[in-house]
Amino acid sequence: MTNRLIALVLAAVVAPANLPRDAHAEDTKLAVIVFPGVQNLPMFAAQTKGFYAKRGLSIDIKFTPNSDELRNGLAEGRYQIAHSAVDNAFALKDKANVDIAVVIGGDNSFNHLMVQPDIKSLADIKGKTVVVDAINTAYAFQLYEMLRQKGVGKDDYKVNPVGGTGARLNAMINDKTMVAAMMNPPFSILGERAGLKDMGTASAALGAYQGASAIVLREWGKANADTLVKYLQASVEGLRWMLDPKNKADAVALLGERLRLSEDIAALAYDSTKDDFSRDGAVDMEGVKNVLKLRAQFEGGTPAAPEKYLDLSYYQKALAGL
Repeated sequence: MTNRLIALVLAAVVAPANLPRDAHAEDTKLAVIVFPGVQNLPMFAAQTKGFYAKRGLSIDIKFTPNSDELRNGLAEGRYQIAHSAVDNAFALKDKANVDIAVVIGGDNSFNHLMVQPDIKSLADIKGKTVVVDAINTAYAFQLYEMLRQKGVGKDDYKVNPVGGTGARLNAMINDKTMVAAMMNPPFSILGERAGLKDMGTASAALGAYQGASAIVLREWGKANADTLVKYLQASVEGLRWMLDPKNKADAVALLGERLRLSEDIAALAYDSTKDDFSRDGAVDMEGVKNVLKLRAQFEGGTPAAPEKYLDLSYYQKALAGL
């Protein structure tokens, strides 16, 4: 795949999602902000298969360019629900004093550490520049820790915050001095097609890790409990549908359609992540503790208890009703 073709694919993936409108004008409308990626396939499935619509929900999925827009948009009420690395919820609570609640889990982040082809070992990153979404968000901490484990300290390299995964891939393709970044599918796959090298997964290096989660403002959740429960039920149904082996071909086609990927890239993205979605979107409590530990390690302080950030009562009610 040429760099020009990859650039065209990336431009399509990071553009606002052109999603079908639900049929019922009286449906409850929700604006949901997400990072582009395979982690959204359960939502795409719930939308396409009518799992939201049958519960009277009209979901407008927005792709975010970076974590700042996602966090600010949720805090300001422009979006009712955000799906993102759970660490973004921690940052909203601890850094911006926004009262959030994590209401469902999702996956282990699917992340790979991608480097330029001339990087033979992680020690080669010393004195060079890595790219991140923002310097103090979840997957940046993953990168810092993976480098630290190989003897590369935080002061040994420069950090360039460029935005979401598509922006990080573009940065590495267009500027060979940008030597490393965390990427999940399909971006890690596109990176390999462009000549980047995969240095291993975050899950192998870090162990239990809570990646994607759904985040709401705590007061919004209380005021819209029934809507939130219905949303979570539909999302779980979407996850079950896309993981059912008999639906694989349709799920791959849907992923390709929504992210505008070729069939082979979509199939690789599906196959490389399907086993890393959590069962029914359950929160990995050990993974949450590990994320909190990493944040404290690089930001200072003592890890708080997960209960400070979680409210799984809506999720439990959703599962009970399925």
